[in-house]
Amino acid sequence: MKHILWTRSLSPGCLLGMLASLALTAAEPIPLAKGHVLFQADFEATNALQAWKGSTRLEAGFQSRQSLVVERKPGASEPSSIVGLSLPVTGVRGCTLSGSARIKAANVSAKPNPWNGVKFMLAIESPTSKAWPQADLDAGSFDWKRAAFTARVPEDATALTLVLGLESVTGKVQFDDVKIVIAKTPPVSPPVAAAGPPFKGHNLPRLRGAMIAPNIDEASLRRLGRDWKANLIRWQLIRHLRPGQSSSLADYDPWLEDELKKLDAALKHCERYGLYVVVDLHSPPGGKATASGYVGSDDRLFTDRSCQDKFVEVWRHLAARYKNAKPIWGYDLANEPVEGLIEEGCDDWQALAERTAKAIREIDPQRALIVEPAGWGSPDGLRDWLPLAVSNVVYSVHMYLPSAFTHQGVFGKTPECGYPGLIDGKVWNRAQLEAALQPVIDFQRRYNVRIYIGEFSAIRWAPDHSSYRWLKDVIDIFEAHDWDWSYHAFREWNGWSVEHTEDRSDNAPAAQPTDRQRLLCDWFGRNQSPSW
Repeated sequence: MKHILWTRSLSPGCLLGMLASLALTAAEPIPLAKGHVLFQADFEATNALQAWKGSTRLEAGFQSRQSLVVERKPGASEPSSIVGLSLPVTGVRGCTLSGSARIKAANVSAKPNPWNGVKFMLAIESPTSKAWPQADLDAGSFDWKRAAFTARVPEDATALTLVLGLESVTGKVQFDDVKIVIAKTPPVSPPVAAAGPPFKGHNLPRLRGAMIAPNIDEASLRRLGRDWKANLIRWQLIRHLRPGQSSSLADYDPWLEDELKKLDAALKHCERYGLYVVVDLHSPPGGKATASGYVGSDDRLFTDRSCQDKFVEVWRHLAARYKNAKPIWGYDLANEPVEGLIEEGCDDWQALAERTAKAIREIDPQRALIVEPAGWGSPDGLRDWLPLAVSNVVYSVHMYLPSAFTHQGVFGKTPECGYPGLIDGKVWNRAQLEAALQPVIDFQRRYNVRIYIGEFSAIRWAPDHSSYRWLKDVIDIFEAHDWDWSYHAFREWNGWSVEHTEDRSDNAPAAQPTDRQRLLCDWFGRNQSPSW
């Protein structure tokens, strides 16, 4: 085992760490047992800092003599002050880990980005992926408080590093009672592939369509279904609150009822214009509003059992309400679920999805249940996901890779980049897109299941019409693997609109169809309509 010092700034897409190592005796394999303590430190020993290399010291701790201190003063030459400790990965591959600590902060400056600031984090590496699960901690000053996070270790993980400190901010932070334990182990007998043709939930060769906003009108549904020949829409049950505000259980039902009335009114138009409908619970109970204001599938959904029970109750209600609704193809249980922290007594997403699916099956035995993996519904999320022990499930991911290309300029000024080409230090082309989707391909083949790409898009102002080239390549891949898909999005925000030109300053629909619109319409033109 080696102890590692991270001395440079980290980022969400890559850890720009400079590593310094201390050689130690290799650890024995750790038995795979829930509750096994992988690492624990209270910093009370006389040599408490021996394993930690870097600028750190000891001060009075949480109800104790000592804690580990990291400080970065204004004007410091290095952008971050980070220490790290390599943990043994043998024996924990495929496990879910729970990290907890007591943390105190003083005068921590504002975060340049949401992922910066006080770091209590694991850096997980494998040949195919990297991940940085971490506790969500505020800037400013706060007294001793508990911080925690949950992390999944891939089956092919090669390195596991505990990271503490301050990233791209100044201030002082103290750590005490740091603990990493095994919260969940892999199943002893993984599921096997289902026999026979995979369940689709429809009798058409393919579903191809678009995600829409819930304020869509009949004219737009007619345009999409009758004129463009799409045969699918993904309908968002989406809530907007102040950024950072959590969804309240007290007013959830009135909000949901208002949204369902919009869906009820639209279903007759969907039936008229040949559009299957995916009901997407974009804003489950207990979610927290993002920076743009919409409520996501995170926050208390995995830390509050009452929110999880409400989630199951909501889906029971939806299943009863729409059991006989002809146009509805399937129920997308939660949009892009995020397990930043799974509190004791709460289900992880795998268990909550299965509990919810079984509740729906008691009411509606046939409808397609659409399940996205944890980790924002990303393709990589299917790498260690397991099929639910429920019938008629379709598995879904969202495709926005590489995000530096697809989301350029969405969240502020970012480097302009085209496709195909060098993006974030890697050459992206069709082969690389397919490599990014390989976990989905493998999951489909391993378990003989149907795949649905619920969202995919590239921002319209990508240079030199490159959003068209990216769209063409990803759709070709979807089609090659027989996946249903819905483009993000039709008549929602014009940044994703194929009816608008590549000129960011032009917010009016194009006078003539864009190359992206013609591309979608070409594929929609190959659709068959539902039998009704």
